Amino acid sequence: MNRFIDQVAIVTGGASGIGEATCRRLVAEGATAIIADRNMTMAKKLAADIGKKAHAVEFDAADVTSIRALVEGTIEKHGRLDVLHNNAAIGSPEVHARDTNAIDIDFETWDLVMAVNLKAYLAASKYALPHMIARGKGVIINSASAGGFSGDISRIAYNVSKTAIIGLTRQLATQHGHQGIRCNAVAPGLVLTPAARAVAADVIEVMSRHTLTPEMGEPQDIAGLVCFLASDEARYITGQTYIIDGGMLAHNPANPDLVDFARRQIAH
Repeated sequence: MNRFIDQVAIVTGGASGIGEATCRRLVAEGATAIIADRNMTMAKKLAADIGKKAHAVEFDAADVTSIRALVEGTIEKHGRLDVLHNNAAIGSPEVHARDTNAIDIDFETWDLVMAVNLKAYLAASKYALPHMIARGKGVIINSASAGGFSGDISRIAYNVSKTAIIGLTRQLATQHGHQGIRCNAVAPGLVLTPAARAVAADVIEVMSRHTLTPEMGEPQDIAGLVCFLASDEARYITGQTYIIDGGMLAHNPANPDLVDFARRQIAH
């Protein structure tokens, strides 16, 4: 398929994981991809691997000035912006360790997570929208999380930020739909990115017990959904958040334990 011929797309957090897979898919389908990331070593390596239609741009999601420069620099160099994939998120193990519960979390950690996971999405959209509106067409895809639909035993700031992204998606779709802008979100469950694979295998095994598909998700699975939503095939879809979690949130959370219980009953 060549759904993005001559189009320009920004992918924040584009150097690894879901962002990397999305950049590869966009370029494979004809787009020029702006790989926006703090890690320029990885971003430049990916751009070189993908080819001349991929460009590494240094980007700090915690810095609004950096976000504005990313968008305006893209317009100045390429003359247009068709797709914005807000995908960057806090990935620091140290920050996640401090992101606990309402009693123990410090406000510095809360503010940092909100700045990177939420404010950055608003800022990138704020600076991209005028250019998209001027052309009468544009797509924004936000990376939320299945965690935005359920409570967790930790990471209160992370999950609240992802819930807020779902609300931001609806607001952008509602306020700018008649100006030719579509905005949707994807909400992945556990995806086997390099970062996720670094987690202890027993944690992944626990999560897999609650997944209804035979295999866990890969970055390419999310990239496929992002690119569908960014394409004209999804021209009548906006304001929606698509959970892509292998069915983890689709069933009674006690089901794995009930299956074990039933097996024990049969065995006796």
